[in-house]
Amino acid sequence: MAPDDAKVLLEEAVTRFLDEVPTFKQMKLVAGVDLRGRGDTQQYRVELPGPKVTKDIAPDARVRVEMPRAFFNVMAREAGVSDWVEAFTYGQAKATGSAEILKLIQHVVQRHEERARTRRSRSHE
Repeated sequence: MAPDDAKVLLEEAVTRFLDEVPTFKQMKLVAGVDLRGRGDTQQYRVELPGPKVTKDIAPDARVRVEMPRAFFNVMAREAGVSDWVEAFTYGQAKATGSAEILKLIQHVVQRHEERARTRRSRSHE
């Protein structure tokens, strides 16, 4: 896979996440994403709203996300919000940075998950 493919996959993954949790579409945030491969780490800067993805160290990032590149490749193509929650819960992906922003993101995602569960249970009645 070419290095530029990671940028495209990252854009797709962030766009899918934003489509699923539209509350974040208006959030202003710069995140750094570190993808660990065999012997190297690819670093990307993701700017919201957007997403605007560039291959950069992202020194202005308020949040940094890191995970293995192989894991990211699978998640970026297929994962929904609940899959990402599971990845962070079980340590396949790790987020560090501003505690306030991490708590805000976690709170918004939890509320989204609760609404989704409520919709699913109502549709089965």
